[in-house]
Amino acid sequence: MLAIASRSTTNGFVAAQAARCRFCNTPLRYTFADLGMSPLANAYLKPDQLNRMEPFYPLHAYVCEACLLVQVAEFESPANIFSDYAYFSSYSDSWLAHAEQYVIAMIERFGLGETSRVVEIAANDGYLLQYFAKRQVPVLGVEPAANVAEAARAKNIPMVVKFFGRQTARELAAAGLHADLMTANNVVAHVPDINDFVAGFRLLLKPEGVVTFEFHHVLQLMQHNQFDTIYHEHFCYHSLGTFSRILAHHGLVVFDVEELDTHGGSLRVFAQQAGTGPHRATERLANLIAREAELGLTRLDPYLAFAERVKTMKFKLLAFLLAAKAEGKIIVGYGAPAKGNTLLNYAGVRDDFIEYTVDRSPHKQGLYLPGTHIPIFAPEKIAETRPDYVLILPWNIREEVMAQMALIREWNGQFLVLIPDVRVYS
Repeated sequence: MLAIASRSTTNGFVAAQAARCRFCNTPLRYTFADLGMSPLANAYLKPDQLNRMEPFYPLHAYVCEACLLVQVAEFESPANIFSDYAYFSSYSDSWLAHAEQYVIAMIERFGLGETSRVVEIAANDGYLLQYFAKRQVPVLGVEPAANVAEAARAKNIPMVVKFFGRQTARELAAAGLHADLMTANNVVAHVPDINDFVAGFRLLLKPEGVVTFEFHHVLQLMQHNQFDTIYHEHFCYHSLGTFSRILAHHGLVVFDVEELDTHGGSLRVFAQQAGTGPHRATERLANLIAREAELGLTRLDPYLAFAERVKTMKFKLLAFLLAAKAEGKIIVGYGAPAKGNTLLNYAGVRDDFIEYTVDRSPHKQGLYLPGTHIPIFAPEKIAETRPDYVLILPWNIREEVMAQMALIREWNGQFLVLIPDVRVYS
């Protein structure tokens, strides 16, 4: 667990603190981005909670000078964050399409069939495993959020409601549930004990099995000012080089990588058991490792430069919002993602700027955003109020949202995106 550290100085150096790297245990001395005080990004509020004290914690990301892992401190246990979770993957059409395309590709590439087993870690509501099951490939999901796991079970997906690590892997292995393919999409960032988590894959994977990990690429975060993807529920942010080093430490060897458009730029990393895995390393793996080095991800300096860019972005987005409100424009939001809560809280944007937001998920409708207390309605609210701007908070699915909400053009409404820069779309 990371300890709370002192504030950084202008050169990014943290003068006195006791925090240590989650992977290599090196003392953490350098700031990647300091986003001030913020609530937990997924701690949505019910109406009767609005007048109660709301906990805020430092949202301060560090970079390890030894392994270059970017990470934030743990202020709330994963059990409290994820045991009853508000995020259901199936409410994004583009994400469902991404999941089905993955299933088709893995079945073809690795010859999966009725005698295989696919295990997904953080299986959420069965958004991905349902496509394997439809093709008669046996599946098992591991998911710590009981409420989300129930949605998967309703799709006849077998689920184990537990956090994954060495102990869970041993239990599943003892029950004969070794995997031909393991997959973990957008979960490695959510793991405070990265060593225990990764070690579990080695224990459950068959000797010639394959594991794939998808995660937001820290290179994209840095190049495209995606500071809003930093929040307390995200404990770590990975480059290919650093993540490969973590896997190797636990007996897993990377043999391939794909660059994806999801979540603003992600990686899909393919790994196998060291010594028994049959796959040769690909040319695109070597190419991306070389590109990360060329762009400075193997040095500390580029990480330290990010903090000033974050401040500049804050000033630019506030300048736009202030000008729009001065002109009497009505601004509402679309979506209630965790990244949006980081953005709004860091910028100090509340319902005096954004009157409300909408979300397709009924699990969020009727609640309020943490910190800012902006109310969340169903998408039909936008047609009722006819705002001038619709701020797309999940900017990573901008095209999907713009297609769904094309009706705003009937009254000359426009779409607004604040990351990676302030942009207006008609």
